[in-house]
Amino acid sequence: MKDAEVKLRKLLSDILKIAPDTITDDTSPETTESWDSFNGLMIAAELEKTYQVEFTMDEIITTKNVGDIKKNLRNHHIDI
Repeated sequence: MKDAEVKLRKLLSDILKIAPDTITDDTSPETTESWDSFNGLMIAAELEKTYQVEFTMDEIITTKNVGDIKKNLRNHHIDI
């Protein structure tokens, strides 16, 4: 597992209060009780800070799961 993915799992784990090893590309607000709209915004803000990127509003709105987060990070040249 790449360092960037370990960092992503830790970030999501800390915000969502779930175990890092339970996080998959399919982890989403529908599958994770603690992933509400507030935590969704927290995730976006922490991702931007941690990876030093700036997401567009479209990227934020269309992100539905962890797989989408990874895709958006790759679009910003993060090797994940």
